[in-house]
Amino acid sequence: MLRGRVVVVGVSGGIAAYKACELVRWLKQEGAAVIVVMTPAAVEFVTPLTFQALSGNPVVRDLWGDQRPRFDLPPKAARKVGGAVEHVDVAEAADCIVIAPATADLMARLVHGEAPDAVTAMVLASPAPLVVCPAMDLEMWRQPATQANVAALRSRGASVVPPETGPLASGLVGPGRLAGLEAIAEAVSLATRRRTSLAGVKVLVGAGRTEEPLDPVRVLTNRSSGRMGFALAAAARDRGASVTLVAGAASVEPPDRVRLLSAATASEMERAMLREARRADVVLMAAAVADYRPARPQRGKIERGEGPMTLELMPNRDILASIGRRRRAGQVLVGFALETQPGPARARRKLVEKRLDLVVLNSPRDGLAGDTNRVTLVERRQSKKLPTLAKREVAERILDRVGELLPRRSGAGPKARAATGNRA
Repeated sequence: MLRGRVVVVGVSGGIAAYKACELVRWLKQEGAAVIVVMTPAAVEFVTPLTFQALSGNPVVRDLWGDQRPRFDLPPKAARKVGGAVEHVDVAEAADCIVIAPATADLMARLVHGEAPDAVTAMVLASPAPLVVCPAMDLEMWRQPATQANVAALRSRGASVVPPETGPLASGLVGPGRLAGLEAIAEAVSLATRRRTSLAGVKVLVGAGRTEEPLDPVRVLTNRSSGRMGFALAAAARDRGASVTLVAGAASVEPPDRVRLLSAATASEMERAMLREARRADVVLMAAAVADYRPARPQRGKIERGEGPMTLELMPNRDILASIGRRRRAGQVLVGFALETQPGPARARRKLVEKRLDLVVLNSPRDGLAGDTNRVTLVERRQSKKLPTLAKREVAERILDRVGELLPRRSGAGPKARAATGNRA
């Protein structure tokens, strides 16, 4: 399953550190090349020699170790080990990083970008997917600060494998035990598969909100924050896709390492999306586009009057419907539907009318502006309701399904996929 992949196991200083030995053994059995990186506290629980014997590779223990380690790695990864800075070489070679156990202290350092040890420095230096497996005492896990750090890691794209409930080293009983090997293995396998699942695919994301001017200082807009669309762009980027992000106004910064195009109004977004959709393999339309615009925007500021004011509005064109009418063979189109009425019926009607493959259904109370969302993935013949998740994890679930919907052929890249026919 993991043959040819490099998995880095970070071990921090908790009593559960000994359980990482079994994880390293399983990774080797699955064909992965394994490098273990330890914090100074972890060395107090398990000797580096143990992990070296199990992994077959030198153990990275600090920031000042061997700068020319002789790692046994697949050729592609070995070429990234230049011998300049050990923890950076490991970070570049990694296909996945799993931290097991992750103490409360280590997670806090990850959230705040601190790097006083080889594990945190390596994570900061790596673009590889991160799997975090917390283990600590009962009240440490329950602390609001710890839960906030877990939420922050999830919002940034890390997979968090929650601890199990059971007897703890302190004698207490409750959540805090390191998750079992099966749960950690599943998370590592999924994170590794996701990393290249969209390699070579051109993804177009519409995100943020449009603002329709009433006059030079006022606009008609909505409460969308842009977080969901930006999470989709970042997740697609991290899966190897070439991402173009057409963004309206947003309350957060857009992700880096994507091609960013700004579109303030619905008409600007329409022009950009239609132009870019011609080259895209996947279109993800998460933008909150104004349905109407003022019929006659004023050149000067509208002055306050004594009585009521009547505002005439004109409809904007439906951008996704226009893309659907022009879709080419093999394209995957995904829309979002914000509905106040329960059930997927209206979302499914939009899916059919706009010739989409998938509609992500949510409501205003389930994450319009926050860091989490609760959605239902609606298709023609099925729907799947997801629990409340961090928006980055929602994005991952959406892209998991997009990957399944993309046409697959032997050796298929975007050009080959384009010839496989239109599912709409």
